[in-house]
Amino acid sequence: MLELGVIFGSRAAEHDVSVISGLQILENADKSKYHSFPIYISRTGEWFIGEPLRDIKTYRNFNPDQKGLTRVFLPAEPGHNGLYTFGSGLFGKMQKAAALDCAILAMHGMHGEDGTLQGLFELADIPYSSCGLVGSAVGMDKIVMKAVFKSMGLPTLPSIYCYRAEWQKEPETVIERAEKELGYPLFVKPANLGSSIGIGKATDREKLRQAIEVAASFDRRILIERAVEKPIEINCACLGFEGEIIPSLCEQPAGWDEFLSFEDKYTRGGGKGMKSLARQVPAPISEEMTSRIRGYTADIFGMLECKGVVRVDYILEGDTVYVNEINTIPGSFAFYLYEPMGLPFSALIDKLVQYARRGLEQKRESSFAYSSEILNKAISGAKIIKK
Repeated sequence: MLELGVIFGSRAAEHDVSVISGLQILENADKSKYHSFPIYISRTGEWFIGEPLRDIKTYRNFNPDQKGLTRVFLPAEPGHNGLYTFGSGLFGKMQKAAALDCAILAMHGMHGEDGTLQGLFELADIPYSSCGLVGSAVGMDKIVMKAVFKSMGLPTLPSIYCYRAEWQKEPETVIERAEKELGYPLFVKPANLGSSIGIGKATDREKLRQAIEVAASFDRRILIERAVEKPIEINCACLGFEGEIIPSLCEQPAGWDEFLSFEDKYTRGGGKGMKSLARQVPAPISEEMTSRIRGYTADIFGMLECKGVVRVDYILEGDTVYVNEINTIPGSFAFYLYEPMGLPFSALIDKLVQYARRGLEQKRESSFAYSSEILNKAISGAKIIKK
């Protein structure tokens, strides 16, 4: 039986969405194959395991001292393969609290989806389900992400960016540049947030000022891009690792008269995650457009060396399609885009585990050690200097 840890929560604005995604994995993981258990990272960054974490009510007013919870940590070095607690007393040794053969990262946003948690698992040599460090970091930063898309020759909306310090020092300069280079209407976005948090639409100078203030409260870098009038959003997921790349069906979420807010995406439907959102699957677009979007999605998946499942979001303006962003750990793992293709959620989880373990196997096939004479020469040099 594989010990499968499902990690969710964290010090991120998307904390609550992450909880929902994590509980969905726990509910759908095949119990004949895995002993799946929750690993919760609190809003203050503490890690916990325990049966109460399976109940969504636990998170309403989280109590770290609740009976049945154990605070744990993951050693950042290979060989431990588990979660540990510190022993009691002044000289208490760490003790293993739970084995961990593989981790499903149900994380959204900073401190989890952005490469930080992935780096910890790389150090610990424990297989994990999401993209690696580079893909995760690029997929979190909207400014860098757009630069990568442009370098690939993919269509993106015109945009500029600024730093929070720049905005605070010379706000009029930022506004005038946006008006001159882009014009209204505009979308303003924090560079490193997802789930529509901190995003604002501006149709005039005053609304632009307000939107930048909001975005600047969430991040030190702000993206400003041209907004599309009456946009149509099309999303496409992609599943795989290396040569195996499986684009999903395309979907068209409802409600894009303006844009989908955090509440639109996650609070409608009783907290059931992204599946509760009204959508059309497959999207009502032409076969040519569907093929183009699925092709773009596969190209992005390969370029960012993605692993597991991602979702790429697009904006349609008439017959023109723009790549909007990639979500390297999409809400609800985009399982609803694969179910109509004959891949149920439990089988999708199997795929995530397979790719995670294969990723670690391939890492171990690479050589990271190289013997050189640098230290010997340095030692010899030190002896000469000492004499």
